[in-house]
Amino acid sequence: MKREEFRKHCLAKKGVTEEFPFAMAVAVFKVRGKMFALADTDFRRINLKCDPVLAIELRERYRGVTPGYHMNKRHWNSIAVDGSLDDGLVYGWVDHSYDLVVSRLPRARREELDAL
Repeated sequence: MKREEFRKHCLAKKGVTEEFPFAMAVAVFKVRGKMFALADTDFRRINLKCDPVLAIELRERYRGVTPGYHMNKRHWNSIAVDGSLDDGLVYGWVDHSYDLVVSRLPRARREELDAL
């Protein structure tokens, strides 16, 4: 997985912005102001929001999935970008993260996304 491919995948989703609130060291991808993905600039690791039960399952199954670095470890996973995980899996987890955040937005905010 390449950083630019990851970036394009995130930005292709409805209502997504890329921001750098922690200086230029970390790209933060948000939907309607809520984070769903973070990537460090050297692209060794990404953080993705995850359902807490699924988060534990993924950590137990894949060595490249660990509790979210500098994040709430119940709701976030860190994913190693070292080639040990299939890109399709990781993109699926990105989609899960986005969908999870969107599902928790207020109805009016979700309707705004549907209108895009």
